[in-house]
Amino acid sequence: MTAKKQASGEFSFEKSLSDLEQIVNQMESGQLTLEQSLAAFEKGVRLTRECQTALDQAEQKVQLLLEKDGQTELHPFEPES
Repeated sequence: MTAKKQASGEFSFEKSLSDLEQIVNQMESGQLTLEQSLAAFEKGVRLTRECQTALDQAEQKVQLLLEKDGQTELHPFEPES
């Protein structure tokens, strides 16, 4: 994710995931030309990298929030039932 996108708030994790899903569906349909498939793959790789960066940053924020007395207390994630 570029610094410009981060600063301006343009990046949307949910939108990127939706875009990735659309790309996968298009590629799985078999209706794209080779050139279209390569362009879609390239866009998918870019979106994947942006999403991974966003997830890494979110993890860092969570770790900072869980830090207590200079020590990070990691807790396993337990989803609500």
